[in-house]
Amino acid sequence: MTPASQPDPTTRSLQEELAALRQENQQLRTDRATLATQQAKDDKYDKYEQSQVRFRTVFDHSPLGNKIIDSDLVIKQVNPAVLVMLGFERAEELVGRKIIEFAHPDHQADWTRLQESLWAHKLPSFMLETCLLRQDGSSFWCQVTSVLFQDEAGELGYTTLEDITERKKLAITHKRLYDAQETIMHLVAHDLKNPINNIEVIVSLLQSHAGIVAIAPASDQQEVQKLLALAAQACGTANTLLKDVLYLGQLESTRLEKHRTDLNAFLHERLEVFRVAAKEKKIALVLELPAETIHVAIHRDKFGRILDNLLSNALNFTPAEGTIKVRLKAHEGRVRLVVQDTGLGIPAELQPHVFDKFTTASRPGLYGDTTTGLGLFITKQIVEMHQGQIWLESVENKGTTFYIDLK
Repeated sequence: MTPASQPDPTTRSLQEELAALRQENQQLRTDRATLATQQAKDDKYDKYEQSQVRFRTVFDHSPLGNKIIDSDLVIKQVNPAVLVMLGFERAEELVGRKIIEFAHPDHQADWTRLQESLWAHKLPSFMLETCLLRQDGSSFWCQVTSVLFQDEAGELGYTTLEDITERKKLAITHKRLYDAQETIMHLVAHDLKNPINNIEVIVSLLQSHAGIVAIAPASDQQEVQKLLALAAQACGTANTLLKDVLYLGQLESTRLEKHRTDLNAFLHERLEVFRVAAKEKKIALVLELPAETIHVAIHRDKFGRILDNLLSNALNFTPAEGTIKVRLKAHEGRVRLVVQDTGLGIPAELQPHVFDKFTTASRPGLYGDTTTGLGLFITKQIVEMHQGQIWLESVENKGTTFYIDLK
């Protein structure tokens, strides 16, 4: 190499210094990136740690029993409330055991349903009421709510236990009391039928008895006949109440076997008996049927009771020269039955209560007829037994319309 081609010592020194600076700069960048990555990891770890602290605080101090189970129902984690519920002192005594070990023998299937619902069917959450056994063998009722979540160990169930023993006892007590009251009521109603029927027969005989007919003066005879008529009316009211009470008891005790029915023909046949009563009261009874035949699966006797109750009410509260319309039509994929009258209407404050049992919205009709307060309650029960809906629209002195929608 000639002296002319060799680098100047100063130039060579600058190049070496520049290369060193570039290397140092690259190292600084690498260090900065490493530091940033580590800082991000540290921040993420700190947030995770904070999250874990918050979780542990809520988990451990909750008054509800909190536990985490895996897909085999093995307990992975419990809080102190669970220990108290099951009668243990240390979490180590429960962790690793299956929760189904503590299920009452009659309720082990509950946990199988929970297991299938969460891990087999992948429901996000599941709730049930079940009975668990404590370490000492005593039992308690609890409401279980389990939520599925993803963890490093796989899908786990975050499960809460709420002791509902007292609430369950109260519900069972109320149920027994209700059943006892219903039984007594139905027995009394059944046993009262014969005495009241006998009174009705006696009153009927007295009204035409020669001794009554011979009473003089005529004003005294009229007074006696009036009293006998009141007695007959009271018996009729009592009989109606007894029939409703007994019918109410039959609703839950009999199966609802539905059959495909020509509803056009059914309505035409069912209204025949009401045409006579409507004619006597000078009320127009109109049946409006669609051109096409509508078939619906119904229980004929019980569905007939719906019409009986609605038409009886309409006749009781519609004045002479009024109109009652029964309409049947297809409506938005459902079958709609409408019973509309031009009667007294129902006051707005009473309308929310007309379907209540022994409703306070019951009122005497225009013709001296009295109601039991059970008719519309029974009607609503039967409609719902047919998976239908019933509601009303009413304006005082303009009339009432009942709507029934069936699938």
